[in-house]
Amino acid sequence: MSVNKTNNILREWSASAAYWQEHSPTIRTMFAPITEALIEEAGISADQSVLDVAGGPGEPSLTIAERVGPTGAVMCTDAVAEMVAAAEQQAQRRGITNISFRQCVAEALPFADNSYDAAVSRLGAMFFPDAVAGLREMLRVTKLNGALAFAVWGQADRNPFSYVVNNVLSRFVELPAADPDAQGNAFRFAEPGKLARLLTEAGATSVRERQLNFRIEAPISTEEFWRMRSATSGIVREKLATLSPDQARRVSLEVQEAVSEFFPDNQMSIPAEMLIVSGRK
Repeated sequence: MSVNKTNNILREWSASAAYWQEHSPTIRTMFAPITEALIEEAGISADQSVLDVAGGPGEPSLTIAERVGPTGAVMCTDAVAEMVAAAEQQAQRRGITNISFRQCVAEALPFADNSYDAAVSRLGAMFFPDAVAGLREMLRVTKLNGALAFAVWGQADRNPFSYVVNNVLSRFVELPAADPDAQGNAFRFAEPGKLARLLTEAGATSVRERQLNFRIEAPISTEEFWRMRSATSGIVREKLATLSPDQARRVSLEVQEAVSEFFPDNQMSIPAEMLIVSGRK
């Protein structure tokens, strides 16, 4: 991956950090089933030390910290300083103290070999500039027989959380064709077996993959959904900035109309598909 591409992605996430922090309670609720799947897949339990790579503004790190308890410990890492700062603020707000924070990239983890009982990454592997190098680093710092677990988006056409917004936006602006192998493409590892093969290549054993079907749920309205989606996505913000106020208002109304079928009783419940990939050192 090119340095320019990586830098652009990091800048985009830096600009998005404040919005992710603003909407963190909703996002935590939305993706709780993925966090639980990672905890289960990695066998995370009390007293363990766990590494979270690309932890963003604090999840799943903070939930895992609660799970491992005061005699366990979590290291939350992210490549973006603003995300790390947001995660620290969330920890302080929730009174969680068995957690540490570090700004670093997956390909160069500043930790000793065999440091952690388990390592996880929730919706982060797609953003590793060099996926295999990042996976190898995570294996290096995991203890012998320790577990690694990853959650990545499944097929795009099975995730209306993403495609409904893109379908509407594409009627107003030109959206670039998605390169399935591009760093930063949310669906980079949607193809079954793709991330599992890279994890095997990186040196993991007992690699397996399972499909996770669940519903992205939160007590928010269609208007609140659009406010969150239009803020937390750098690409959506960028495209909306090119529209007139009237066009932006039309996008908002059309997205809300398009997602309304997923808001019974004015509460979000959107079907989703993820892949859970795991292995051992």
